[in-house]
Amino acid sequence: MDLERGGAGAGRYSTPEKTKDSWRTALTLAYQSLGVVYGDLSTSPLYVYKNTFAEDIEHSETNEEIYGVLSFVFWTLTLVPLLKYVLIVLRADDNGEGGTFALYSLLCRHARVGFLPNGQLADEELSTYKKMDGGGAAPPMGADTAASRVKRLLEKHHVLQRLLLLLALIGTCMVIGDGVLTPAISVFSAVSGLELSMSEEQHKYVEVPVACLILVALFALQHYGTHRVGFLFAPIVITWLLCISVIGVYNIFHWNPHVYQALSPYYMYKFLKKTQRGGWMSLGGILLCITGSEAMFADLGHFSQLSIQIAFTSVVYPSLILAYMGQAAYLSRHHIIESDYRIGFYVSVPEQIRWPVLGIAILAAVVGSQAVITGTFSIIKQCSALSCFPRVKIVHTSSKVHGQIYIPEINWMLMILCLAVTVGFRDTKRLGNASGLAVIAVMLVTTCLMSLVIVLCWHRSIFLAVCFILFFGAIEALYFSASLIKFLEGAWVPIALSIIFMVIMCVWHYGTLKKYEFDIQNKVSIDWLLGLGPNLGIVRVRGIGLIHTELVSGIPAIFSHFVTNLPAFHQVLVFLCIKSVPVAYVRPEERFLVGRIGPKEYRVYRCIARYGYHDVHKDDLEFEKDLVCSIAEFIRSGISDPSGTAERSEKDDNRMAVVGAGIRLCEEDADPEDAAGPSGSKEIQSTVTARKKKVRFVVPESSDMDSSVREELQELMEAREAGMAFIMGHSDVRAKSGSGLIKRLVIDVGYDFLRRNCRGPTFAVSIPHASTLEVGMVYNV
Repeated sequence: MDLERGGAGAGRYSTPEKTKDSWRTALTLAYQSLGVVYGDLSTSPLYVYKNTFAEDIEHSETNEEIYGVLSFVFWTLTLVPLLKYVLIVLRADDNGEGGTFALYSLLCRHARVGFLPNGQLADEELSTYKKMDGGGAAPPMGADTAASRVKRLLEKHHVLQRLLLLLALIGTCMVIGDGVLTPAISVFSAVSGLELSMSEEQHKYVEVPVACLILVALFALQHYGTHRVGFLFAPIVITWLLCISVIGVYNIFHWNPHVYQALSPYYMYKFLKKTQRGGWMSLGGILLCITGSEAMFADLGHFSQLSIQIAFTSVVYPSLILAYMGQAAYLSRHHIIESDYRIGFYVSVPEQIRWPVLGIAILAAVVGSQAVITGTFSIIKQCSALSCFPRVKIVHTSSKVHGQIYIPEINWMLMILCLAVTVGFRDTKRLGNASGLAVIAVMLVTTCLMSLVIVLCWHRSIFLAVCFILFFGAIEALYFSASLIKFLEGAWVPIALSIIFMVIMCVWHYGTLKKYEFDIQNKVSIDWLLGLGPNLGIVRVRGIGLIHTELVSGIPAIFSHFVTNLPAFHQVLVFLCIKSVPVAYVRPEERFLVGRIGPKEYRVYRCIARYGYHDVHKDDLEFEKDLVCSIAEFIRSGISDPSGTAERSEKDDNRMAVVGAGIRLCEEDADPEDAAGPSGSKEIQSTVTARKKKVRFVVPESSDMDSSVREELQELMEAREAGMAFIMGHSDVRAKSGSGLIKRLVIDVGYDFLRRNCRGPTFAVSIPHASTLEVGMVYNV
């Protein structure tokens, strides 16, 4: 079988650069983005006015309240989604990716801070590491600019690095909280249309069961993925936007054609002057009009800047403005509402089309909820890849559509929490208070991170960054304060969820960091390995021994621990480190860093497999093949020191080379005599024939190899045919004696519990148990 080399993101790089998309491609992506990005934002008219007038203010005959609310909605939609996200934040992409971790990874690369201290200079040579969009040219080396001053400040003070990480984790926790609350409020608000066909007493007993049934079905179907029904998402959202636009235009002309006057910011002043504290508290309901705005940035990786900008400015934004104006026009002529619960969206819908609109609204709410749930899966995957969340099972639901994943543990946890808040609150008011706080907190985090990106990555002045954070930060802080004041009325939910997830993330990250520091302090020197001689002082058996380690240099302690107790090892040793780098994707040809430990006759190699936070990890068989091919190409190309003295000392420990495609690995069950290599290529075949599987390397025709290279490749093939064994450390992490109470609780209780209940390393999930050997070690951190 010929092995086609390619990494997790290979399909991604086969498309043209996003900035060069044709208008036809941009319009197609804009159409598709309507179903993925804007489902949540487009369903906000279902509950904005209802939440705003729930308790804090009353709808009077002067219309000052409704006009003031409409003015706030219009300017909030204009300043936050349109000005902040569409025109500014979308430019801060990380090689096409967006979201909280995209901003954080940009800052990590430009300030050289990171999650674990395992960065290498070779990482900075990655093509995706260097790329920087949306900003000005980098200043000359050594120039004392604002960016260099901020960079030195971050690199010098570890407290600031921790605060930056903490800020990113807060935003992540709030996104997870939004994944619980948005499906609840969207579906519950959509089915609230049933209230108009029955009495208030009856609808309370109908809405909750119907909403819960829809939510259970939504989460139960997650493992099938959305690729089978995803093509329906865009038409559903477009139909919904068309409905609310037409209804809005009808209400404007039928009830109050002069409602456009409320778009003047003067009505915001009149509103606050009349309502005072009640008006300020009602801002917690008004901010719900921008729920889902963060999705424009978070889902940027699936589309392009231009497509998202086109979809929002030409379809979503005008549709929402018309919808809110239409509701305001209706309410401005209906001052006496039969009961408070009837001030929602459906009361402004003409009775003749109310039931069809109800059905479309439920479908749109499901689509919006689906996008939020998928986004929650995605950000947890990013956290896990960057050692900030316990390892979880990640299932890729589509082999064709990139980024569609399913995490069983998180899915059922979200469902339970979502049902709990739906049954517990039973009204959109408290659900809205909770959802609003989560939404505005994420936006505040984005604003803070963006101000640093403006200076560090775009090389703009500090004054511009301060203006950005003061202008948008003031708007969001106003809404945040209005949400926070409703702590006891539902806003405590996202805070409680964030605290829980923050504790989990911080405990896991702290334990992982301490474990890595222990590995660094207890690693074995290269001199110890060289002192063992070519046979390493032990019996060398057939096969490849793959030793998993977190170290990018040195010999892990588990190796010396193993050979001390069992003096036998494989003929080929590979120290494998799978590490995450602060980029979205690593190109397949840049995936592996390969080096040699000791002279050639030792047959000991180091291989570092680098993955971005959005990369898809291959299954074990494909990974094994890519790994062996990278080592074979390293041997063939003679990248290492010709004298074979690579990594003879700790100083030379980082002398590794990026190995791309070259040699192909073919494995087949046929008899060696029947196998023929492809035309235009040479073959090196193993002399071992009594095997179930025949292995051969196909090298380029132009390759000229000396006898030592051919002998080394021959030995690697024979070792591959004999089989591969995975040696992994089974660590028992304990706080060292003399540690404080808090550290003992964090390490001995918290981290130990998470480690025992999380998944193993991604590459080792499907490895047969017969090929795995665990070496137990006690880590006293």
